[in-house]
Amino acid sequence: MSTFKIEGGHQLKGSIQPQGAKNEALQILCAVLLTPEKITIHNIPDIVDVNKLISLLKKLGVKVEKLAHGSYTFQADDVNLKFLESDEFKVDGRGLRGSIMIVGPMLARFGKGYIPKPGGDKIGRRRLDTHFEGLINLGATFRYSKEEQFYGVEAKKLKGAYMLLEEASVTGTANIVMAAVLAEGRTTIYNAACEPYLQQLCKMLNRMGAKISGIGSNMLLIDGVDALGGTEHTMLPDMIEIGSWIGLAAMTKSELTITNVSWNDLGIIPNVFRKLGITVEKQGDNIHIPAHTNGYEIQSFIDGSILTIADAPWPGFTPDLLSIILVVATQARGSVLIHQKMFESRLFFVDKLIDMGAKIILCDPHRATVIGHDFKSTLKATTMTSPDIRAGVSLLIAALSAKGTSIIQNIEQIDRGYERIDERLRAIGAKIERV
Repeated sequence: MSTFKIEGGHQLKGSIQPQGAKNEALQILCAVLLTPEKITIHNIPDIVDVNKLISLLKKLGVKVEKLAHGSYTFQADDVNLKFLESDEFKVDGRGLRGSIMIVGPMLARFGKGYIPKPGGDKIGRRRLDTHFEGLINLGATFRYSKEEQFYGVEAKKLKGAYMLLEEASVTGTANIVMAAVLAEGRTTIYNAACEPYLQQLCKMLNRMGAKISGIGSNMLLIDGVDALGGTEHTMLPDMIEIGSWIGLAAMTKSELTITNVSWNDLGIIPNVFRKLGITVEKQGDNIHIPAHTNGYEIQSFIDGSILTIADAPWPGFTPDLLSIILVVATQARGSVLIHQKMFESRLFFVDKLIDMGAKIILCDPHRATVIGHDFKSTLKATTMTSPDIRAGVSLLIAALSAKGTSIIQNIEQIDRGYERIDERLRAIGAKIERV
């Protein structure tokens, strides 16, 4: 098991380019199963979770060719349906949360889709009800083996339907959309997720011949077609990485430029960091963070009450960045209440920050109050373990700002979501090595 050894307390300087979006990649890669024609995809991040999904597609019989770094072609013209019921699939599918999104395309094109209960981060329950209820609405028959924790849906022909989703699940919406594009008739999905990555999926499907309208809203109208063709697609930059680098710059009092960020797809992310007192400058399609040598001050609400930052479905603030906001607040002037609504175990990493000297009150599994140090007291280096992708990067940011040498174990969690993070950080002056 690898670890990071980090010597903190150094200012960084330079520019860093965000990788392709992990959460978009998991959707887009599953969509290649919808057509026998070739699909070319660019800006695919070279990270563990995405590489696992590409490996899974290969085992399903998808022809995969690497054109260059981040660019691949995929052709699903000879899919091995027997692999879906193999013991190997039950192991491989369980190791990746995003594998759930192969179910919709497989059901739509081949009449059946199976998946073992997916794994992923230990951040609390993530229900699959939205996925399967949507597919059942389209006419699929559902079955579940409790002993094997193995799900299955089957249908001779899917038929369009109206559905109001119980939750605006991004992966759930993606799965239903990918099934509905080949269903007979019209499907209406209300309370659909409308994240930029879901919009990217819908635009790609339309280029393949699908008929989806309402893209970017919470009501999608999908008129089914008989078949889809090939296309070319380029992924957006990863907004979670962009937020991570904003937080890193502030915590280490560094001047950083984050390049090619696709400003129009960042939503309220820059403004949330501004509420913490961080200067986020727009320079063309880049973000420039000046060195915060005098620190940064948290704003209050208009009536003077303590600022609360909470996650919400898009266009609200993404839950994946709340861990970053929390660690950045530990060195701000002022206090903030962090409210993590979606996942009940995601704030439990704060005990590691408290060990480093942060002033944090964990109110309950969903809420934490952070009292900032204003850099009058630096965080102390320590040895810690990364519990999940986002908490792992938050601890990495804390370690880079702390005095002394920190050790972060279980960095495989970080590698699941961040491409060559140690190399890229060293390029801007970070003292970090992989042991």
